[in-house]
Amino acid sequence: MLCLVTIASQAQSPAPAAPADGTGLLQRIQASARELNYSGVFAYQQGASMQSSRITHVYDGKSERERLELLDGQPLEFLRKDDEIQCLLPQKRAVLIETRTARDRFPGLMIGSADQLGEHYDVSVESESERVADRDCQVITLRPRDSDRYGYRLCADNSSGLLLRAQTLSPEDEVVEQVAFIALQVGADVDRKQLKPRWKTDGWRVVRAQLKPVKLADFGWKVGEPAGFHKMMEVQRSMGGKPDVKQVMLSDGLAAISVFIEPYSESHPRQVGPGARGAINVVGRRVGDHWITVLGEAPLSTVQQIADSISYMPVAARKP
Repeated sequence: MLCLVTIASQAQSPAPAAPADGTGLLQRIQASARELNYSGVFAYQQGASMQSSRITHVYDGKSERERLELLDGQPLEFLRKDDEIQCLLPQKRAVLIETRTARDRFPGLMIGSADQLGEHYDVSVESESERVADRDCQVITLRPRDSDRYGYRLCADNSSGLLLRAQTLSPEDEVVEQVAFIALQVGADVDRKQLKPRWKTDGWRVVRAQLKPVKLADFGWKVGEPAGFHKMMEVQRSMGGKPDVKQVMLSDGLAAISVFIEPYSESHPRQVGPGARGAINVVGRRVGDHWITVLGEAPLSTVQQIADSISYMPVAARKP
């Protein structure tokens, strides 16, 4: 669903001090992604496919600005100022504007608090450093305590705390998905001119996605929650005159699973049953006159469990 002023020159804020424990390192990763200036290229591998992106992030002590440009395939660019994201679609000469709903995009990491992760993951820190993008980094491993979630192997920059590499691990400890910097610059000398978009958007069509907080239960929907996963967000999305789509996002603080509910249409392509790409599993099913899509970075059994739990009773059909 996501297609996501001049800053006064000032000294770069110092990186958060390196903690000794795993939870502290996770908190430092999140703070560094938000509070540091950095620019670099990272590669994202999902199954057999790989895509590279260029990112520039600047923080002036109060506000964040970020530019993310896809370097492979069709041109696509995201411009972010705090929680507002503009998605530039040059081939359609269109700009999609929406509000960021989660802060887990690389090199960010967590949706919730690091403190809550210990309930469902064993967090450990390896004694030996590794090297990613010509920088030494500390390895943090998160192993799930059950089969409802994946494991993760992270590498955080020793000097800045920034996440340099994130690997998603199968129950067999195999890498099923990963993202990593291949070139990176951190510090006050990051060129702010790199925040400028490649295209001039004068005359482009502008579409603003509206997010309205809702409670799905008020519409007659029930969505089950696997152990450790809790509702983080329930919204209704409206965009460009298209039918409204309801979304609920579940998370255990690290992994996220979204449920999308939209009107059923024979002409609209649908993912029927399960599907997968890398660590992302998808399950689609029809419920009455609605189509349900459940997707997220979790084992298929977890995504399927959520899809099977969804039920609907129209408000008008309820007994008083």
